[in-house]
Amino acid sequence: MELLVQQLFNGIATGGAYCLAAIGLTLVFGVLKIPNLAHGSLYMLGAYLTFFFMTSVGVHYVLAIICAAIVMGLVGVVLERIVFHPLRDSPHTHHMIAAAGAMFFFTALVQQVWGNDFQRVDSPLTGRLTILEAQVTWQRIVVVLVAVVVMIILTWFIKKTAAGQSIEAIEQDRIGASLVGINPNRVSMMTFALAGVLVAIAGGLMAPVSSISPFMGETIMVKVFAIIILGGLGSIPGAIIGGFGLGVAEALSTTYISAAAGEVIAFVLLVVVLAVKPTGLFAHKGAR
Repeated sequence: MELLVQQLFNGIATGGAYCLAAIGLTLVFGVLKIPNLAHGSLYMLGAYLTFFFMTSVGVHYVLAIICAAIVMGLVGVVLERIVFHPLRDSPHTHHMIAAAGAMFFFTALVQQVWGNDFQRVDSPLTGRLTILEAQVTWQRIVVVLVAVVVMIILTWFIKKTAAGQSIEAIEQDRIGASLVGINPNRVSMMTFALAGVLVAIAGGLMAPVSSISPFMGETIMVKVFAIIILGGLGSIPGAIIGGFGLGVAEALSTTYISAAAGEVIAFVLLVVVLAVKPTGLFAHKGAR
């Protein structure tokens, strides 16, 4: 029982980071209808920026994540303007090739600055909390709490603000939204900025949990793609449920089956869901 509770919390914490990363990718897909293959490298870059602000600038861990999120929001805007906007009328394969190029660029940049060695981000939160006799680190608890708070704020922003509703309008009907005065270019930039902020927070939260490396983005990229396909392309609720579900499934599979099972569980769930419901669990009906 103790082991089960501990792994459940570990899985929920990992799932919280998956959710933040997956929501960002879902927003981008909903607005542009293209998969951003560079999204995983943004997660990696967010973790490294958190490491940079803590070790080189000397700021507190919380402020380091905030600074990393701001920088990554700007990186998202630049990425949209330089890489994706010029290709707005091109075939989707061109977007994917450009995104892959951006991914390789960010990876090479991090390797040039920090090298290939693993880096460790020290968490200011020490100690553990006993829950049903299981020992859960405070860092993992904070990951869950922050992820939930950020998702609540994001939901409020999208549902209750004009800027957020413009994102939904572009997702549902880009041409119709343009006709009523919504600027698609501005919404695209804002969406990439939001995606950059979310994925930077996810990377910063998970940096103390596991070592960071220039190739960590490739691993999470595969999992995040699996999550948004599982939940339904363009669906934020699907990304949230898929993220937490995959995190828990990974933790339990790794513990009770094998480490290899934990690595492939995302693909097993993906095959099962697509066999039952090819559009995903929560298909975004407005996307077209």
